[in-house]
Amino acid sequence: MDITLTGLETAHTELLNQKIMGEIASQGGWMPFSRYMEMALYEPGMGYYSAGAHKLGAGGDFTTAPELSPLFGAAIVSTLLPILEGLKAKGLPTQILEFGAGTGKLAESILSRLNDLGFSLDRYDIIEISPDLAQRQENRLKALTKNLQLSTQCNWPQSLPNNFTGIILANEVIDAIPCEAIVFQNGFWYWHGVAITGGKLAWVTGKPVEQSLLPETLLTGNFSEGYVTELHTQANAWMRHIAKQLDAGLFLTFDYGFPEAEYYHAQRLEGTLMAHHRHHAIQDPFHLPGLCDITTHVEWSQIARNALEADVDDVYLSNQASYLLDAGIGDIALENGDPGNPETFLPISNALQKLLSEAEMGELFKVFAFSKKLNDLLPGQTLEDLPGLRGRNRL
Repeated sequence: MDITLTGLETAHTELLNQKIMGEIASQGGWMPFSRYMEMALYEPGMGYYSAGAHKLGAGGDFTTAPELSPLFGAAIVSTLLPILEGLKAKGLPTQILEFGAGTGKLAESILSRLNDLGFSLDRYDIIEISPDLAQRQENRLKALTKNLQLSTQCNWPQSLPNNFTGIILANEVIDAIPCEAIVFQNGFWYWHGVAITGGKLAWVTGKPVEQSLLPETLLTGNFSEGYVTELHTQANAWMRHIAKQLDAGLFLTFDYGFPEAEYYHAQRLEGTLMAHHRHHAIQDPFHLPGLCDITTHVEWSQIARNALEADVDDVYLSNQASYLLDAGIGDIALENGDPGNPETFLPISNALQKLLSEAEMGELFKVFAFSKKLNDLLPGQTLEDLPGLRGRNRL
């Protein structure tokens, strides 16, 4: 694959590469993969998400569902609205907090749809680690609130407040949380880390993995020699934190991934780690650090178990297509265009196909949700009574 870099890009990736190598040397010649992924993505001023590069959309490295169509956010409102109305009925602030909001298109779609439905949201907060993206979000939402004359307060806090009551959203966030890589050799699991070989970053096996860190599937399954996969200790810790900090309301996230049995399938020999650059998928996570996005699929079973350990009411998992259809995306599409007018409806139809098709985002992408004290806000209702979450629960 031929990727032509500018002089600035070459200098950027070489500088971060040298910084990573320097840390490896200072740590005795070996680095956990999670630390490499953290530096490649989040090293201040140098990492992929902290260096100010253009990342999303047709001119970036990848495209997300909110970037494809405002119908995605509009459909999500079908799930959120009963919660928001329950908050309002109790005299509580109606608030949404989104993690990692990208360019702000999901927030824009949600606020626009709520406005169309006549609902005035009190607050829309965004926790964003990328200064570049935070600025783009602020510019977009300032223009929106001005144009629609919205009273919604938009803020960018540094962290999730304690005892949060409301809705927490995350679209394609968990996949970018640094993970650990492990490899199966001689009947045992070992840390798969990063060292310097021939002047370049390379995979090197480390110490055995403590058995207490391994899910039951990896302890009892039949895996071939050299089988590589991931452990998601940081993502699971993040989920426990979110579940503990949410006092009452709903958590809703979308991301690509599999339940445990599929994730650790014996035929998934090389794990799920992937890098992305200018819409190219790259197998080597050490390629162009700081310029490539690095992601891993989400292992949803452990995510769900960690939420339940924090005393949530219930958890729910389904695919994106089932969720969007149950949330009424088809009807919303018809509100926005006439199928009899191909010129206006064809872009809507194309976006729907990408969002719903099993060959596109419909099956690989999942929706995961949990609620807390939902009965206080919506007496007599459960998580699976909410639009979008009424289909078969895969957990």
